[in-house]
This record gives sequence, structure tokens and C-alpha cells, in this order.
Amino acid sequence: MRSLSQQETEELAEVYPPYQPGEPVALFVPCYVDQFYPQIAEATVRVLTQHGVRVAFPEGQTCCGQPAFNSGYWDEARRVAQHFARCFAPFKWIVCPSGSCAAMCRVFYPLLDPDGQLAQVGRRVYEICEFLVHVLGICRINVRFPYRVTLHVGCHTRRELGVPGPPQKLLRSIEGIDYCPLPDAEECCGFGGTFSVKMPGISIAMGQAKAEAVVATKAQWLLTTDISCLMHLEGILRRHPAGKEVRIAHIVELLAGMLDGK
Repeated sequence: MRSLSQQETEELAEVYPPYQPGEPVALFVPCYVDQFYPQIAEATVRVLTQHGVRVAFPEGQTCCGQPAFNSGYWDEARRVAQHFARCFAPFKWIVCPSGSCAAMCRVFYPLLDPDGQLAQVGRRVYEICEFLVHVLGICRINVRFPYRVTLHVGCHTRRELGVPGPPQKLLRSIEGIDYCPLPDAEECCGFGGTFSVKMPGISIAMGQAKAEAVVATKAQWLLTTDISCLMHLEGILRRHPAGKEVRIAHIVELLAGMLDGK
């Protein structure tokens, strides 16, 4: 594993607090992971443990409140967020395998409670790839994956958190991988939470455009940083004549060495 340069370390220290070995990291499991993709939570624990991190799991955790917040129900979202804050308040570090949910906490909790506990706890939530690269300083993952792979970085990871770089950096470090950048990578996949329910026609059209971009790479695997994007794109690719053979996974499953590639 290559260490960060002195310049890289100094630049990151201005934004991210230093992690002290042995400090517990609380795992925040988003609703989609809990209900549909529990292996992603397992992969997150595995990759953190592999890098010497002690993982804690607050059992009282529920939703972060994003669905209500995005639908305009801020009072209801605030109550859900307050429960989240009570569960995670004891922890300095909170890691989540979802840029969307991490952004809800870090970017939007301050809107619900600018000077209170929500803002304080929300600032301590990190997307998993961001935490690995910017906090732990990991530049290389010791996994071999000799397949053609492309990557979709969800809008919240890219725009709200502003960290599209870490997942790309980790992928490029993997031995044997044939990483193909996704055309029009900054375009949304069309899920957008309740947007996909309220505007299904537009949502599907956006997803189909993203599927065409994936097919154009001739990738065998599509990896994502967000579970909601994963679910949306998987459904669309399964109905695409040239996309139904593309396999889809969350990037942390690869980082944890849980994908066999077959």
C-alpha cells in the first residue's frame, strides 16, 4: 500500500481530522442496504477491518430521514434525523456505503438544525471510499480483478460531497483491472429518490441514456457508490438487449474482495 506524499497529507489535514489507530468507527447502514443488499454492509465491515479499523454498530439506528426531507416534509425528517443523531452521537467517526445518505447527514442536517446536535453529528459522516482515501490515506487495495470495469459515481457523492475521486483512485489501484471511464459520467442516472416515482418517464429515459453509456464501454462489470443508483440501473440494464450481461455491484464489494468476477 503506497503512503500519501507529504503534500497530499498536508492538504487532506486541512479538511479531514486525523484518524488515530484504534478509534472506533460507527457503521451507518442505509435502508436500501438493510432491506435489499445486506452484503454491502458486510463488505463495508470487512474492508474496514482489513485496514485495522475497529467497527461498531449502533443497533438502534434507523433511516437518516432523506426520503421525507427530499419530499418536503422537513418536520418529519427532523424527527428521524434527531433519532439518528442520538444513536451516533458517541462516535467521532461514522462511515456509510452510500454517498447519498452520507450527504444527507453532512450537507443537509445543518439545514434542519444549524446550530444543534444534528449539524454536529452530521459533519462526522463519511462515504466509505472517501474515508478510506482521505482519512485513512489508503491509495492501493490488494485485490486482483482481471475484468473490464466501469464506474458510476452517484450525484450526491459527486456534487454534494464533492468526492468523485476516491472511488476512481481505488479502482485504478486494483491489480489486473481494465478500468474504463464512463462516458458522460457527470450525468444523473435518473433515480433521484421520489423523483423516480413522481416522474417515472423522465427517470426511465435518463436511466436508459446511462445504460447506453455503460454498454458503450463494453464493460463486464458496472460498479457504483450508491445503492439506489445500483437498483435503478440494474433494472434498466436487465431490459437492455446488450446490457443484460453486465454485472453490477457496489464498489465496496470489490474492495473487500467479495466479487469472484464470474
